[in-house]
Formats: sequence, structure tokens, C-alpha cells
Amino acid sequence: MKPLNILIVDDSQTARRMLRAVLWSQQWKVSEAEDARTGIRKFEELKPDAVVMDLAMPDMDGVQAARHMSAVDPSIPIVLFTIIPFSGLERPARDAGISAVVPKNEAWSLIGQIDNLVQRPHATIS
Repeated sequence: MKPLNILIVDDSQTARRMLRAVLWSQQWKVSEAEDARTGIRKFEELKPDAVVMDLAMPDMDGVQAARHMSAVDPSIPIVLFTIIPFSGLERPARDAGISAVVPKNEAWSLIGQIDNLVQRPHATIS
């Protein structure tokens, strides 16, 4: 089985570095974007297997960016990776094409979540 290609979109270099280490532990290929607009451009260019997206970014939030990405290819799962409490965002996130939400303090759970979503691309927010 070929390694997954994952796109990380987060304005925090520290968060990207930590995510990269977690994802590399699975021998997955990792691309990075430091803001939402760059993330959308890389999404279109790379067609990754999955996206790990921060919610709060300076140029555009993760829900807005997910909406753009889902319009390009709704089959690619997007995982919202955030420290911000998620209550109240479920419906807008789901409507934007976000497949799952993982709190930043549970980074290791990303591996199972991404595996699950890539194998079952029509999974819903959990």
C-alpha cells in the first residue's frame, strides 16, 4: 500500500512541526501550508489523500478554506484540527465539507481518524 499524502494547513510553525512528526511516524508524505490561501492552492495542485486544517488562521478560517477545497474535490477528507471548542460549529463545518474534528491536545488520534476517513470517504464529523 502506498503511503498517504497529507496536507497540513496551519499558521503555527510549532503546530505544523508537531503534526509532521506525528504523520511521518506512519511514513506518510506531508506537505505544508502556513495559511489558508496557500493551503487551497496546494490542495488544488497536490490533490492530497487528506487535509489537516487549523480553524483559526489570520487570512481565512478553516471552515471557509474547507468550503473552497470541498468545491474543488469533495471526496478528499478534511480534518479540522483545533484548540478552539467546537460546540456550535458542527453544522457549518459539516456544510463546508469537514469530515472530522480532532482537538489539538489529541494529535495522536489523527492517525486513526485519517486512516478511517481515507478508507471510508463518506464518514461524517465525529
